[in-house]
Amino acid sequence: MAGLIMGTQACEQVAETKVKPIDTLNMDVTAHPGTDFNQYANGGWMKNNPIPEDKSRFGSFDQLIDSNEKQLKDLVDELSTQTFADGSVSQKIATFFKTGMNTLQIEEKGTNGISNFLESIAAIETKEQIQQQLELYHKHMISSAFGVYGSADSKNSEMVITHLYQSGLGMPDRDYYLNEAERFATIREKYLLHLENNFKLLGDDSTTAKTNALAVFNFEKRLAVASMDRLDLRDPNKTYHKLNQAELAALVPNFDWDHYFTAIGLENPGDVIVMQPGFLGEFNRMLVEEPLESWKTYFRWNLARSTAGLLSNNFVDEQFSFYGKVLSGTPELKPRWKRVLDVTNNSLDEAVGQIYVEKYFPAQSKERMIQLVTNLKIALGERINQLTWMSTETKANAQEKLAAINVKIGYPDKWMDYTNLEIKEDSYVANALRARKFGFDDMVSKINKPVDKLEWHMPPQMVNAYYSPTMNEIVFPAGILQPPFFYPEGDDAVNYGAIGVVIGHEMTHGFDDKGRLYDKNGNLNTWWTEDDSKLFTGRADVLVKQFDAFTVLDTVKANGKYTLGENIADLGGINIAYTAFTKTEQWKNPQQKIEGFTPNQRFFLAYAHIWAQNIRDAEILRRTQEDVHSLGKYRVNGPLRNVPEFHDAFRIDSTDYMYLAESERAIIW
Repeated sequence: MAGLIMGTQACEQVAETKVKPIDTLNMDVTAHPGTDFNQYANGGWMKNNPIPEDKSRFGSFDQLIDSNEKQLKDLVDELSTQTFADGSVSQKIATFFKTGMNTLQIEEKGTNGISNFLESIAAIETKEQIQQQLELYHKHMISSAFGVYGSADSKNSEMVITHLYQSGLGMPDRDYYLNEAERFATIREKYLLHLENNFKLLGDDSTTAKTNALAVFNFEKRLAVASMDRLDLRDPNKTYHKLNQAELAALVPNFDWDHYFTAIGLENPGDVIVMQPGFLGEFNRMLVEEPLESWKTYFRWNLARSTAGLLSNNFVDEQFSFYGKVLSGTPELKPRWKRVLDVTNNSLDEAVGQIYVEKYFPAQSKERMIQLVTNLKIALGERINQLTWMSTETKANAQEKLAAINVKIGYPDKWMDYTNLEIKEDSYVANALRARKFGFDDMVSKINKPVDKLEWHMPPQMVNAYYSPTMNEIVFPAGILQPPFFYPEGDDAVNYGAIGVVIGHEMTHGFDDKGRLYDKNGNLNTWWTEDDSKLFTGRADVLVKQFDAFTVLDTVKANGKYTLGENIADLGGINIAYTAFTKTEQWKNPQQKIEGFTPNQRFFLAYAHIWAQNIRDAEILRRTQEDVHSLGKYRVNGPLRNVPEFHDAFRIDSTDYMYLAESERAIIW
């Protein structure tokens, strides 16, 4: 599932639409647009919006998330002042949030809320009990050793199938354990200290804590060595290995799969997708080669890491010291209400979302979005027909896939039923774990059944959007349908330049280096001629090289291959949205300025504004390592250098940095 990055308020925030979509106060008009368009378009915003102490980055995107967060807080506060029937979703939301804010109760309980897990670990005396602990953890979404989830079969997209995947690391990926660069070596030292501190919080003395920290690190390092790297993880063919139960048992003979699947609620697992067979092979060896005490120590750490944010302040602070300060460079912890709201929102996302859209989402926003999407689909169809590098045969297949794209806007037609989720006043961590198990059980219940075409994979209040390759659909939750992405009363230039590009971005994901491997029905299936595939790869490689050349910090370069899908989508989104914009009356009057800018200038400024951003150095390095999205600055300057209409709009000269000659441009969709 490809997302824009990582609502809706127009009903009660009409004033938002009166804010100038293009405001010179957000710009740096002393900068030359041909030298650094991001600085020209966003320099004022960056100067006037320093990064808050509780954030690792702050951009216009994050600003909208903050605004959305306040709306959600108002909603929860309003619920807390009312009385609801026991078992109602409103009662569950209010109670969940209340237990999270009850710091006196949380401090008093300490680790009591996870004592049953700690006791089960302490009681492990056999290899069979290792398996039972893994079963218990997976049912409560506690990451350990490997992971399991149900999702569409990439080669039979109508059916949900079990997927088994690599998991169980405390640091973000294998490079954090294996890369010899100084940055990673320093992080490893701090991670060991973090592990040691957690074991002290769990009751170990200093010597034992240090020993256990090293044991966990070595255990995880073994998993890391067997893990697939992030670049290979982007290739859906490399992560598709369908095995029947006999083949799975042969791959991992030291694990009782029949017992595992029964324990997690999957009586008839059928075939499974093993995403990384080599990883599961190493897991199989570790089951017999690693001593019981190593497994028990590893399990204690899994539990602490998974629940720390739900426990007393000493656990919360220690978790933030590593994952917040070390990895992202964030100076301060977010206020408690924001952290509790995040957990409440994640645990009851569609319950919160249903109340949210009733209060904030206007019908007219959905109507205008439907028209925009229709116009963007027409524009992409025209661009496909005009491609000079693609054969007639592949064009016909591309048009069929485009026509088949399903569109979801605002909120789902069918809401999740939370009747079986029990939320009590007993414990914050207990509520969170019950919610996790509810979510896991719901996921397992869908395996070996037809895909539910009505299901959403983001709640409506989320500020984001996504494309699903197996569903061949684009989804725009209500949360993103507000400024700076969408202006209900705005002119076409800003709406096509902002939300229009977002729509085009998500459409293009169906035709990026990964999405193009799926056919109109969402199956991994070749619909390209061999020659066209080669031509596509050659054109995509131009974009890879362009982004590889960006220096993100000191000597660290961007990773053009890893971010290729998102970069193709950004460039495609701009081109498609601009083509659609040319059909409007505003575009047909090029000299009719608004707020001092021509329609074309407003289009490109609106695009740049959605990526205005300040970011800390540590977060630059972390995101360059882990995030498939380029940093904000390069999402502006990177694709625009390839767009001749942008050059014309701002009179970019051939000697300017922002100009690329046609022979150097990435021309794909």
